[in-house]
Amino acid sequence: MESTKMERLTFDERLEALGPELKSLYMELYHDDEKAYSYFIDMLRRSYEARSEQLKVRDENRQQNPDWYKGCDLVGMLMYVDCYGGNLEGVRQKLDYLRDCHVNYLHLMPLLESPEGKSDGGYAVSDFRKVQPSLGTMEDLALLSRDCHQRGMVLCLDFVMNHTSEDHIWAKKAREGDISCQERYFFYDNWDIPNEYEKTVPQVFPTTAPGNFTWCEEAKKVVMTTFYPYQWDLNYANPVVFNDMTENMLFLCNQGVDVIRLDAVPYIWKELGTNCRNLPQVHTLVRLMRLSCEIVCPSCLLLGEVVMEPSKVVPYFGSVEKPECHLLYNVTTMATTWHTVATHDVKLLRHQLGQVFALPREYTFLNYLRCHDDIGWGLDYDFLKNFGSDEVAHKKFLNDFLTGKWAGSPSRGELYNDDPRLGDARLCGTTASLCGLESARKEGDQWKIDWAIRVDLMLHAYMFTLSGIPVLYSGDEIGQENDYTYHDNPLKAADSRYLHRGAMNWEAAERRLDPGSVEGRLFAGLREIEIVRTTHRVFNAGADVWLMDTWDDGVLAIGRYYEGEKLAAYFNFAEQEKWVRVDTPGEFYNLKTGEKIGDDSICLPPGGYIWLFAEFE
Repeated sequence: MESTKMERLTFDERLEALGPELKSLYMELYHDDEKAYSYFIDMLRRSYEARSEQLKVRDENRQQNPDWYKGCDLVGMLMYVDCYGGNLEGVRQKLDYLRDCHVNYLHLMPLLESPEGKSDGGYAVSDFRKVQPSLGTMEDLALLSRDCHQRGMVLCLDFVMNHTSEDHIWAKKAREGDISCQERYFFYDNWDIPNEYEKTVPQVFPTTAPGNFTWCEEAKKVVMTTFYPYQWDLNYANPVVFNDMTENMLFLCNQGVDVIRLDAVPYIWKELGTNCRNLPQVHTLVRLMRLSCEIVCPSCLLLGEVVMEPSKVVPYFGSVEKPECHLLYNVTTMATTWHTVATHDVKLLRHQLGQVFALPREYTFLNYLRCHDDIGWGLDYDFLKNFGSDEVAHKKFLNDFLTGKWAGSPSRGELYNDDPRLGDARLCGTTASLCGLESARKEGDQWKIDWAIRVDLMLHAYMFTLSGIPVLYSGDEIGQENDYTYHDNPLKAADSRYLHRGAMNWEAAERRLDPGSVEGRLFAGLREIEIVRTTHRVFNAGADVWLMDTWDDGVLAIGRYYEGEKLAAYFNFAEQEKWVRVDTPGEFYNLKTGEKIGDDSICLPPGGYIWLFAEFE
């Protein structure tokens, strides 16, 4: 009883500290609905009481070091459970492989129950409390999180919050005429209001899923479906929706999930006459979710999926006084990086990184080269216009180059959602295939293979140089190439994103310890990058970071300084070798070789990089 009393006191203390803001925001958003708020607080208490003692100890330990995720020791990996281990138990059995990869942040793609053929890769959830049966059970997820924690690993999971599957129990009841369930979505008796929305709301998938509404024959009504017709948008203006969805999120936290990825968070508030993106109420909802976690499970982090330009992304950090997401994706930098691979010109990348480096160091990004999704060309075209670039023509060039249509291009990818009317399309492909490894191996050209490996490792070293958490895509550590078999699967053939969602090639992974193999060279090179980063405090997120002049548009140079350690990093995106000279004071040596660097210039091969390190008293 004494233990329970202490736990209650802990909850009550947190609620007492954070409750005034929580209640103020909730009541303003939901028009002083005391009944809904009372239910919400009871739900938070239930969720806290359901949290295991082990997780509560984890909460207490993390509270002693609230910036635990801002150092330089986290390395992430993103994966699909079925592609990697078949099911959750299979992933658990292969955790030692991840440790061999120096990965300690494991992001599992959506694994909750979704209907086959209408799942959008798991993003159409029919039950937020149930794992897809083919992948295992909630007990399996809890076991996996326990084993991850024992190995010092962090577990991240997607939380699809904008919509449910049309097969969710709320949607089924709505189709049957249950008004309370219809009020959880956006139902309309006719097309009058939906047509008004369409005047201002952009389409997410104009070619594969045009429009933002779908006729529901069973209910004889129109329902909002921003993404796909089988994904019904939730109405967060209804407090019942927010209460229940927050409880679903906390339920996942109580399974041992450390990081909750808030999927499509900018879309969750709808308002007629707007574009239904990034509305002020979205930030209120995210702040409420942050407060809920700090009261119930303060060791858990919120990762916001905001795939937009920096001016739209940064507000989701909130403020220092009232933070929202702990982590956000560095999405524009990712797209700009592939632009640089295609153009061999770092001007736009320097411009983009300059904006990121100017942000407060409290902001923590996830940095990545590839993920499960496509690459959208949301670049700064106003900046590119200064150099004579036309947006439509430039997008076409990027897509032509990275799909291998451009003469001499080694890259191999495919287009996604090609819209010939707008001259727009997004891009799919694995890191290795986009770097040219796939085409080089097919040609059997050793020089091209060597070049592709250099580019691949250079891009990873560049990503690891940035502040934040670097996240690999499963298979990148062994140079996994595009999987074209999806063309033969009728459930996947229409979605080219499956090009880079292939099953893990475990036969190739066995070659990772062979230093003469492609897999071995990439694995060893990447592991070296990971070890160097985690053992030098200059990579800490609190470091000063700046761009250094190289006077060469083919070479990117980044400087870092933290607690007496300085790094000068050079990356050659050009097709020719480049000579660079360190023009910053200090006695530097090569972090990879230990060789001291004098006043002489350093030659970087095409696709090469160098980390130069200096230490001061």
